[in-house]
Amino acid sequence: MQLHFNHPPEPDSAPRIAAAIVVAAADISGARLDYSPASIDVVQDIVDGFRTDGATGQEMAESLVAFGCYVGEILIRHAGGVWRRTPEALTAVPLVVELPDERECDPIGWVFHRLEHGADVSIRDRCATALPGDPSATETAGA
Repeated sequence: MQLHFNHPPEPDSAPRIAAAIVVAAADISGARLDYSPASIDVVQDIVDGFRTDGATGQEMAESLVAFGCYVGEILIRHAGGVWRRTPEALTAVPLVVELPDERECDPIGWVFHRLEHGADVSIRDRCATALPGDPSATETAGA
């Protein structure tokens, strides 16, 4: 599942990138991504499939960035976050979601880490700590 970005991901393009992966996932594997927190399980399953197939982050970079944008859109829709650029030294892709309480989340990094480390990295758990009502959330949960 590869996408081809015409431009690097930016705060204003992240929603379009997320929408493109929704369509691609449906077309390629019949996956239903509806921007609900529960759909994070679908993202994890797809990324786990890449891992099982032996795919690397470099090979799947565009798809992983797109799934990260999708997870970021969940944070935006359910936690009131906004996309913003961050210094490139802090994240692989200099794009994070800033929550209303000024915490930063790195959903793109979460997806890359899931591919690299498998089930030891739960995108669902990281997202849950960012959603309202979870006091255990940590700053920049991208590591």
